[in-house]
Amino acid sequence: MSRPRQPRPTLRAVAQAAGVSTSTASLAFSGKGPVAAETVARVRAAAEQLGYAGPDPLASSLRHGRSGVVGVVVEGRLLHAFRDPFAVSVLDGLSQVLDEIPAGMLLIAQPAGAPERAITQLSATALDAVVFSLCGPDTNPAVDHLAARGIPMLGDGAPADPRIAHLALDNRGATVRLGRHLTGLGHRRVAHLMMPLRHDSPTGLATLDDLAGAEFSDTRDRAQGFLDVFGPGAGGGDEPPQLAQTSIPDVEQGAMAARLLLDVPVAQRPTAIVAQSDLLAMGVIRAADDLGLSVPDDLSVTGFDGVELPWFSGTLTTIDQHGLAKGRLMGEMLRQLLDGERPDDAVQPTDLRIGTTTATAPTP
Repeated sequence: MSRPRQPRPTLRAVAQAAGVSTSTASLAFSGKGPVAAETVARVRAAAEQLGYAGPDPLASSLRHGRSGVVGVVVEGRLLHAFRDPFAVSVLDGLSQVLDEIPAGMLLIAQPAGAPERAITQLSATALDAVVFSLCGPDTNPAVDHLAARGIPMLGDGAPADPRIAHLALDNRGATVRLGRHLTGLGHRRVAHLMMPLRHDSPTGLATLDDLAGAEFSDTRDRAQGFLDVFGPGAGGGDEPPQLAQTSIPDVEQGAMAARLLLDVPVAQRPTAIVAQSDLLAMGVIRAADDLGLSVPDDLSVTGFDGVELPWFSGTLTTIDQHGLAKGRLMGEMLRQLLDGERPDDAVQPTDLRIGTTTATAPTP
């Protein structure tokens, strides 16, 4: 026979054993009140004797109307997010502010192609707010579920819904700055390596028609910024631009796609590639090296994110979107949401960081 479950020791029992009021015992545990050190020691000794570990977090959440947990929805597998140094830096900045609030962070993976599956986990979890922080799709079925529960939401430009407060990014304008940097160096035959356009995107060459069906606004907007500079009628000539996309925005897939752009006759080979992330740019550099091409003498390469790349001996020319600062700013906006205020939508500032991976276009 199983033994009956022993009731959880209460703060009132600890106070009685220590010979103090319940409010004094509470202050002794919280450390937020003027309680003599001797009294604190007596209260903690009584708690240890009774097996009292501290206030019941569930009871505390019921009293304050909060669970102390913020959900962070991550598109795709968590593995890919943890391999992306930019994603990690954003989560680090966000967690720093959550520690100050204080609140915990619950990472919720939303399967690509089946986003409704995340609703099951969301519905079973008490959450104070939810953050969509890592480049998700334009539409998300979880938004209606969370809105119906009255849970405040924060995003990074996606999902595109007025019920979500946003810290967005000018992806299009930032990519135009990269393009103008390359045109200033004399590059005209420039290719574009994109992150996935859809959840089921294969790694391979792409066309302008593929852009019309893009599910991810960051991919689409960065591609549009590229076309603003190098598209037909925009200085890129009358030929269709050279485009490729990846199934996963990592180094390996970036290298696979880059080989399709680079392993061609010299007269057709681009003199520069604009990659939509720093990891993809590293894949381009790996592919160039495999093909015996020198960066930047034979090929200029740009990225997007501004992450630390300690294994790379050079310095990537990229758009630095200051991941840690972005995460902290999202945390401050989240703080306002938790206080019952709707923060104004904002745009994360970015900087063009010129490194050693771009140079004057090679002479034909």
